Amino acid sequence: MEAIATWFGTFWGHLVLFSVIIIAFMMTLVIGFIYFERRALARMQARLGPNRVGPFGLLQPIADAVKVLLKEDIIPDKADRLVHMLAPMVAFAPVLMIFAVIPFQNGAVLADLNIGILYVSAVASVTSVGIFMAGWSSSNKYSIIGAMRDIAAIVSYEIPLVLAIAGVVLVAGSLSLNQIVMTQDIPFILVQPLGFLLFFLAGSAEINRSPFDLLEADSEIVAGFHTEYSGMKFAMFYLVEYAEAVAMSAIISTLFLGGWRGPWLPPWLWLTVKTGAVFFLMVWVRTTMPRARIDQLMGFAWKFMLPLAFINLFVTGIEILAFPATIPWTIVVINIIIALALIPLWSRFFPSKMRQS
Repeated sequence: MEAIATWFGTFWGHLVLFSVIIIAFMMTLVIGFIYFERRALARMQARLGPNRVGPFGLLQPIADAVKVLLKEDIIPDKADRLVHMLAPMVAFAPVLMIFAVIPFQNGAVLADLNIGILYVSAVASVTSVGIFMAGWSSSNKYSIIGAMRDIAAIVSYEIPLVLAIAGVVLVAGSLSLNQIVMTQDIPFILVQPLGFLLFFLAGSAEINRSPFDLLEADSEIVAGFHTEYSGMKFAMFYLVEYAEAVAMSAIISTLFLGGWRGPWLPPWLWLTVKTGAVFFLMVWVRTTMPRARIDQLMGFAWKFMLPLAFINLFVTGIEILAFPATIPWTIVVINIIIALALIPLWSRFFPSKMRQS
């Protein structure tokens, strides 16, 4: 036993242990979130939701996964077979790599990088490469157009998302995710309420969550970049969609909700609870908000979110210069008032066409 414990203290032991923990954590939450979303959406829409397979329908996600995996894998005749096969793996790998820097408790992280949030931003953008590979390799004009539209949205919303992160970095004084959690004596959702809203909306747009899920809209271009995918490869893209939601929820929990910090419960359980709460907010938005058009989607990023992100960063910089040591509670009240005032004020300049449509 001592030899095993000593081995887990080595580099390779640490790598294997946390790789297993990360995969188990992500897959468990993905399966749980799929079931939770379907049940929550059903309740919000006065339906029952899945309730036949297993007690309370708990085994429905497993049954769906088996069904998809048993379907025939069809590849179009004119498709680039190698790129077509690699695209789901290229899209999935970055999502898994994000969890390498998310701390489950103080020091319990695969790699505590001093540029952790920069690593997350860089790695997350690689998923767009897999999306473009899928659209281009399918030899389908609707797939390539869907992929290009998806990448256009990712590029557009990446800017306000990174600016929202910059506000958190200014307050925390560090790019390390573990250090950002450690500095949250006051949760940053209170210190950066506008930054939280911008990050949540931009993140939802990047991972194609409603109301930004144009690729899944009945009135849009079929199913988008994965139109020509079936069987196990389609299952991987489906997995990517929910894995991105889990990753985005975990990042938001770490940046704005104090991550693993909290009383009584174990640290990893606090991270799980907060991640689930953020995902519930995504489900709530999906049930409530109507889907946007592509012109509204792009205009919302450039005309509404980008200016607000710059204003948030400017106000945060002034506050850090005024209070370099610690953030007083008066700043919390001021930032909440600024957010509540800016959102309706700026909306008067932007969505006139949206209100008419």
